[in-house]
Amino acid sequence: MGLTKQYLRYSPSAVFNVVGSAKCNVVFLDIEGTKSKFCAVGACEHVFVWDLRKSEKHLVLQGDKHEVTILAKSPDKRHLAVGYHDGTVKIFDLTTTECTLTFSGHKSMVSALSYDQSGVRLVSGSKDTDVIVWDIVNESGLFRLKGHKGMVTQARFMKNRNILVTSSKDTFVKFWDLDTQHCFKTLVGHRAEVWDFVLVRDERRLITGSADSELRVWEIQYLDKEDDFQSDSAKKSRLDIDGEEEEMLLKCTKLGSMIRQGRDRVVGMSTDHTGRILGCHGIGTTLELFRIASDEEIRKHIHKKEKKARKKLRTEGQEEEGTVGIEQTVEDELPRLNIIKTKSKIKAFDSVMDANGKVKILTLLTNNTVELYSLDTNEKGLQATPVSKLTMPGHRTDVRTVCFSSDNTAILSASGESAKIWNRASQQCIRTLSCDYALSSLFAPGDRHVILGTKSGKLQIFDVAAGSLLEDVDAHSGAVWSISMAPDKRGLVSGSADHEVKFWEFELVTDEKYSSTSKRLTLVHTRTLKMSEDVLCVKYSPDQRLLAVALLDNTVKVFFADTLKFFLSLYGHKLPVLCMDISADSTLLVTGSADRNVKLWGLDFGDCHKSIFAHDDSIMCVQFVAKTHLFFTGGKDKKLKEWDGDKFEHIVTLEGHHAEIWCLAVSPTGSHVVTGSHDKSLRLWEKTQEPLILDEEREMEREQEYENTREEEPVVPGEQNTEASMAGKKTVETVKGAERLMEAIEVYKEETSKLEHHREECQATGKELLPPNLNPLLMAYGATSPGRYVLEIIKRIKSSELEESLLVLPFSYVIDLLNILDVFIESRWEVELSCRCLFFLLRVHHGQITSNQVLLPVIDNLRKNAFSKVSELRDTTGFNLAGLEFLRKHIEDKEEVTFFADATDRFKTKKRKGKKKAILSIKM
Repeated sequence: MGLTKQYLRYSPSAVFNVVGSAKCNVVFLDIEGTKSKFCAVGACEHVFVWDLRKSEKHLVLQGDKHEVTILAKSPDKRHLAVGYHDGTVKIFDLTTTECTLTFSGHKSMVSALSYDQSGVRLVSGSKDTDVIVWDIVNESGLFRLKGHKGMVTQARFMKNRNILVTSSKDTFVKFWDLDTQHCFKTLVGHRAEVWDFVLVRDERRLITGSADSELRVWEIQYLDKEDDFQSDSAKKSRLDIDGEEEEMLLKCTKLGSMIRQGRDRVVGMSTDHTGRILGCHGIGTTLELFRIASDEEIRKHIHKKEKKARKKLRTEGQEEEGTVGIEQTVEDELPRLNIIKTKSKIKAFDSVMDANGKVKILTLLTNNTVELYSLDTNEKGLQATPVSKLTMPGHRTDVRTVCFSSDNTAILSASGESAKIWNRASQQCIRTLSCDYALSSLFAPGDRHVILGTKSGKLQIFDVAAGSLLEDVDAHSGAVWSISMAPDKRGLVSGSADHEVKFWEFELVTDEKYSSTSKRLTLVHTRTLKMSEDVLCVKYSPDQRLLAVALLDNTVKVFFADTLKFFLSLYGHKLPVLCMDISADSTLLVTGSADRNVKLWGLDFGDCHKSIFAHDDSIMCVQFVAKTHLFFTGGKDKKLKEWDGDKFEHIVTLEGHHAEIWCLAVSPTGSHVVTGSHDKSLRLWEKTQEPLILDEEREMEREQEYENTREEEPVVPGEQNTEASMAGKKTVETVKGAERLMEAIEVYKEETSKLEHHREECQATGKELLPPNLNPLLMAYGATSPGRYVLEIIKRIKSSELEESLLVLPFSYVIDLLNILDVFIESRWEVELSCRCLFFLLRVHHGQITSNQVLLPVIDNLRKNAFSKVSELRDTTGFNLAGLEFLRKHIEDKEEVTFFADATDRFKTKKRKGKKKAILSIKM
């Protein structure tokens, strides 16, 4: 059966108007050898890398559909770890902008993310209270640490010890021994949530920020100096003997508190890479900076204090007896440096110090702005100076109205403080116009002027070319909720909260202030239609015969446009109609209401054709596609939906926004749709030539719904409810991986039996017969044998999902897989990967395997092969490393060249000396 009606799909084209999302942090990036030129910030589901000097986008790291919640830069400066709202962690390569790794382990948003010093491990904490340590090199999860009872707010590795420190909203700070994977110490000195912490002064001090104005300072004393060199078995045996394990590793005592200027909770704390500057901010607009004093500076400071005390005693005439005792305080260790006041609330910040002692501080504000400050720490009493701001690429407040120009080349968006005109093709901001709080907008005929309806009741006319305000028309005494262009393009109609609908005509007038030679556009008031309630929306029918007015009393009144005589009253909505539109042939009126329903009305008799429960929250905007009966609706449920007004069918849901959709506009040709949302983003959707099949869409929606509702934890045999558990989680990908592996094992058994049968026939006949045809699957994967095919399938399962895929396998397949792994190890095929699969299966199915007599010879054979082959691999690796080390020393001795880090440091110092000499010569 052929398609009865073909719809074309709208696909996401671009996200713009976002500088930085207020749900993510901001980090400096070391690209092109500069430390403070580039920064990365979350922008809805993407990560934008901004060039702070040029104020333009340098890179975009593309996300899928979930919002970015946290960023962490790698010590190697090449990679960036990104945590998402759905619990996944992705690692991007900054040189290629491609996602190299994806980790799925958390059930809800990632709230903490941090690399270890070498950049080999990554720790992630989540709202689901779990902490997971990931292995970057092996591309898999090491273990999941359970113990917190609230959202994990911060997690950091210690640099010199294999210890992890985590804080949570459950008021605790926990210390985890990563060798034994257990929590050996819990700090319980906080009365409210611990929002952040930092380790300073060679990790001898822990500073925590909580829900009050105190910064608590803790002293860490490491009791066991040999801890790093002890074996895991020694640690485990020590655990069994001594219950008070914490006393064997470190001791944590409270030194005192620093009182912040802000009275609200701590939002974020951070130090620069040198560990000399500590920054701290709360919910407000204040960023407080402290200097972390060295031991020498503290001694000098206390010596000065002692001197002053002695002087004071002398002036008071007291005899000096012995030495004056001055105790070291927290204020001596953390002297206050400066305070930075921003214009809006701070969401996150990052700092970096250069060689000259200047600190660059980058702040992400909640009003869609990134600001860069500079502070010289060498001079006392200096204020931080603003260096640059990223404001042009976005509005400060939510976009409340959008519209297209008549030629579909420009988009107008207006918010609480400004209107911006964007190039549709490049999404670049062409003009920024300062305006009042805009609620409605349109391009005047010719697209050279813009008219805005404001909250204060004014109609503002702007000249696009000059970017200036031409006239403020005091149109209404209440908010102008809606303006609609007359189809003959000679005027417009405005509807306001002052119960009036006013009609305006365009006129050109001479204005000396504007120009002495040409005339400017103005609006002349012609008629007024008084209503009984607030007017929320007005719309002309395209044939200019009717005028529809939506009122606060939940009804829509339809009048004849020429005589203003009452024609129809459309009632049925339970809450006010917030938006409406009339089709191009003037036969259908669609209304969207706060009662979450869309109603379609015939304009001949005012009959309701259909009432559709369209959204899960208020419907904020609706518009027909030009010359069709298809229409789009946008709601507070974050969804944009397309509908067929003839068949009353839902065509497709376009998901992308992460907050309420306030406004939408469909281009005059119907090829583009633009939407504005509370997540500060403007999204452009483009019509493609891809046909859309409704049955397939419904099937995909059902699958998605099933995916969202299915939440189950896999039961791992032999694993109790302990602190440490498996890092991965069951996803569609892991299930698909297991299915592919089961299929491969079936094909392997089938093909090996064929080959065995062929071998027997050859022996029986004494001739070399033609080999049987290979399975098409083997040919597709380029495998020469059934074993190679299974290996290829295992290699294609993502490393981070391998354990979860193996966990899903039924035990009958596990027995077959153990036999296959024996073949792999014996043949030296991917010994490391084969052993990883083997050890995991043995650990998980230990009980069943040991009780199965059939598997005893297989396990014994595996034991011998695995031991010998892994030993060979280790010896080969050791030999290669020794050879490389010998070659390095040989080349260094021969050419007197130092490799790697030392060489680059020397080159930099030489460069600096060269620059100094050049400056001196110029001065002379």
